[in-house]
Amino acid sequence: MEYISQEGYDKLVAELQELENVELPKVIAAIAEAREKGDLSENFEYHAAKREQARLLGRIRFKQRVLEFSRVIDKSKLSSGTVGLLSKVEMTNLANDMQMTYTIVGNHEADPSAHKISIQSPLAQGLLNKKAGDVVEIQVPAGLMKLRIDSVEIIG
Repeated sequence: MEYISQEGYDKLVAELQELENVELPKVIAAIAEAREKGDLSENFEYHAAKREQARLLGRIRFKQRVLEFSRVIDKSKLSSGTVGLLSKVEMTNLANDMQMTYTIVGNHEADPSAHKISIQSPLAQGLLNKKAGDVVEIQVPAGLMKLRIDSVEIIG
């Protein structure tokens, strides 16, 4: 089981509906159109549409499984004083005084470009259960980072 935010759950449901109700009917129509053109053994459009259908069905099954094994987090049960899932953490890298802010989310919501990191990432693991004011040393792929946690808040 994996925990997920309400926002992440809603996004997954919307993506699944888009795949099932928009993308899949397009592919099925393309297969039908290609089938009408005759000999299927040498029909590139038919084979390409069938490959796309298989890819799409795989994505649909994957998203269905993610939703099946996900549970939406009850934010009222989260501790706002310590770093955990759905925590927005502001910190300072003590080596270069660079400030950074990350939100800790589940694996399927992680998006480093949006400053959302997976709870299973080395950085998040090193921050878990820490509080504002704590100084932590975290081993990341780039080396050892020494960080000061400036603030912790629950998102949403």
